[in-house]
Amino acid sequence: MQDFIANYLDYVRGFLGSIFNPRQRIFVLYLATSMIFAFGVYLAARKAKQTEAASFLSFLFPKSVWSHPSAWLDVRYFFFHKLIGHFLLLGVLAAAMAYVFKGITGSHMTQLPATVDGGVGLGIVLIYMFVTVLVGDLIGYIVHYLQHKVPILWEFHKVHHSAEVMHPLSNYREHPVDNLFYLLAIGVGYGVVTGVTYNLIGVLPNKITIIGVPVLMFLFNVLAYNLRHSHIWLRWPGNWSKVFPSPAHHHVHHSCHPDHCDKNFAFMFPMWDVIFGTYTMPEDNRDVKFGVLGMKSMEMDSVWKLYAMPFAKAGRRLKRGAAQKKPRTPAE
Repeated sequence: MQDFIANYLDYVRGFLGSIFNPRQRIFVLYLATSMIFAFGVYLAARKAKQTEAASFLSFLFPKSVWSHPSAWLDVRYFFFHKLIGHFLLLGVLAAAMAYVFKGITGSHMTQLPATVDGGVGLGIVLIYMFVTVLVGDLIGYIVHYLQHKVPILWEFHKVHHSAEVMHPLSNYREHPVDNLFYLLAIGVGYGVVTGVTYNLIGVLPNKITIIGVPVLMFLFNVLAYNLRHSHIWLRWPGNWSKVFPSPAHHHVHHSCHPDHCDKNFAFMFPMWDVIFGTYTMPEDNRDVKFGVLGMKSMEMDSVWKLYAMPFAKAGRRLKRGAAQKKPRTPAE
């Protein structure tokens, strides 16, 4: 019990310092750069007379968003999910799995060297970096696609899409089961890349980082990441939106308009959507409406419902599936 309490207190301290942790999406620098991009959008909208906001502050925090119950549910869910649910369902489970794995493999694991020097070494590092990110992003695309297409998985992923308005904390409206499935798949993918790399060249290349964050992920976060979950439409011009992920790319994914459903699954590289035929990008956001098509607001209007309803609905789906597979008697 003492270890549990100590681990939880460490977890809480880490959570409270999220805004100062560059590995967190709400790191102060990422928020600041998103605000700079938002200011550019504001100036362009004011010049084109496409906004009624009297100031940048009212443009950044519009009443249409912050008077909506969904916005404040995201705030409540963020604290509950991170301080309680996330720790219990992911932190404790991860610790238990690590303990079991340690018991199976022994008291220690082989340490992989991570030294690659010289010009050739730099080339290997760059190739390793891009391959790792590409593989991880492809797996992320596949997982995301399955979360939408597999009915049981959709019941849990639907939590994230149930937000009717969005702000940066809406990013955290995710069910722990959804998180666990994603992390497990990505972890397996990275493990395969690491194992193959080590067996091919005998070393594990160093990572190129900025303030402790892999450089590509850092750039992704700096380029207006927090506008992905917001009301601010930012679309890269022309075909650049097919190359680099814009906030608009993710807005369309969250839209319940029939033309936008099951589109734009990619996380970092929209090229996966282009390759697999799930890419779409309208010129503006006139048809973008957040939420789940056909779902009533009351279905997920509390923290408890966001956690419990997916289990109940997934259970009913499994029960119906079992009933359909049950062999009929001659009398039936």
